[in-house]
Amino acid sequence: MIANDTATRATENTPTFPRRRLSIIALWVTQIALAAMFLFAGGSKLVGAPAMVNLFAAIGLGQWFRYVTGAIEISAAVALLIPSAAPFGAILLVPTMFGAATANLFLGQSPAPPLVLLLVAAAVAWARRRQFRGVFTH
Repeated sequence: MIANDTATRATENTPTFPRRRLSIIALWVTQIALAAMFLFAGGSKLVGAPAMVNLFAAIGLGQWFRYVTGAIEISAAVALLIPSAAPFGAILLVPTMFGAATANLFLGQSPAPPLVLLLVAAAVAWARRRQFRGVFTH
């Protein structure tokens, strides 16, 4: 009986954040990390990093596609950092990363990195799904 009483007191005195607050913090950390990755990736495409120029040459659609992809990634990254636009930025990344995974398969590379980013973007979109309801119900 005393052991249970001690355990109860220890948890009552332990400072904790409400679960909701922790999930919001985790979501924002995820969004910021995702945005940073896509700001870097999209930026390297837009400035013409040699690796990106070679990659898009191997894809065979032309360098215009590198610019479009870079612009999409930068736009999605910025949207992820704006609370009201975050779900749209995440949704924009899902087909983009699906295309990247497909391109990686076509080029004989591992599709795992873009698929992981696709899953993270989908998780952010899912976590922000209530924001979509307000847009499409009016």
